[in-house]
Amino acid sequence: MFNALSRQPDDALLALIGLYKQDPRPGKVDLGVGVYRDEEGRTPVFRAVKAAERLLLDGQDSKSYLGLEGDGLYLERLWSLVGGAAGTRVTAAGVQTPGGSGALRLAADLVLRGGSKRVLVGQPTWPNHVGIFAAAGLEVVSHPFFDTASQTVLFDRMVAAFESAQPGDVALLHASCHNPTGAPLSLDQWKALAAVLETRGVLPLVDLAYQGFGRGLDEDAEGLRHLIGAVPETLVAVSSSKSFGLYRERTGAIFAVAAAPAAADLAKSNLMGLARTSYSMPPDHGAAVVRTILGDDALTADWRAELDGMRARITGIRRKLAAGLAGAFPALTAVADQEGMFSLLPLAEAEVLRLRADHAIYMPTSGRINIAGLKTAEVDAVVAKFTALR
Repeated sequence: MFNALSRQPDDALLALIGLYKQDPRPGKVDLGVGVYRDEEGRTPVFRAVKAAERLLLDGQDSKSYLGLEGDGLYLERLWSLVGGAAGTRVTAAGVQTPGGSGALRLAADLVLRGGSKRVLVGQPTWPNHVGIFAAAGLEVVSHPFFDTASQTVLFDRMVAAFESAQPGDVALLHASCHNPTGAPLSLDQWKALAAVLETRGVLPLVDLAYQGFGRGLDEDAEGLRHLIGAVPETLVAVSSSKSFGLYRERTGAIFAVAAAPAAADLAKSNLMGLARTSYSMPPDHGAAVVRTILGDDALTADWRAELDGMRARITGIRRKLAAGLAGAFPALTAVADQEGMFSLLPLAEAEVLRLRADHAIYMPTSGRINIAGLKTAEVDAVVAKFTALR
């Protein structure tokens, strides 16, 4: 049977990681992998995470299953962080998942079961979005979102795509810190999108993967919080990988949000049924860490302080990078005002490959760079190499 299978292409990002590791040149720069790194090039464990783990080590008295829903306190405290005051005016029924990817897959399975056939996805987007939705059996309908050359959001074309959507379609939205562009939507734009989605009967599926990495914990959820109060139903996929540094713990959640509690509970029962036939029970450790942090005022304060420091470092690198690149790439002044870990640069594939071959600068051929992976001391050298392309 196995011989009848066809070999699948290697994941481009994993292949890039391998090439970077094999490169013996000193001073090589990794702008590809989507993880936060500090000025020493480490992906640190949050102080609050370490403290929470010590508490769990001393106090945990069982390794039994969590159940299909997962950790109820994790879900409750995470939703308070995500929904804020707006979250108290709706019913959010949550299910813990293996990471944000698991949340997106459950959401895709749920909407397909509910009768949806199509999901509208702005381009460019995180590549795995398309893979997850297609694997679930949804038709992926692409629409323009961002123009790389001018570094601008194509908002009018985004709205036009939603205005022509069919009732029952699903619209994928990035809550903040858009991957791969970093391009933000204003609150007025969120309000306009909410009005169109409500009028057209389109279900928003919001991916919240970087809360706190853009403008702040509350600011990064501002558009989402307006949306959940303006439309009858929303799905929110949340990842704890970046905000809590829990990449390898695969910690996430999917929330079905509705004005009517019965509708949210019905969605939750289906999400749990879908989980049962997929991965059954979610992993415990990451969720236990998050609910321990969010249940302790001192740990929460320390976590917020460290997250604020990470965001400030990224913002500083953005500004320095934008100032350095503005001469050769005038549109890249926009990088300073973009959010989160990523930006998408107007580079041809040949230029990306030249940077890799001649200067040991590694990034995907799409031109996406992980700004959070840069050290401040590396910025001037990177700017010089990029500028030499033009």
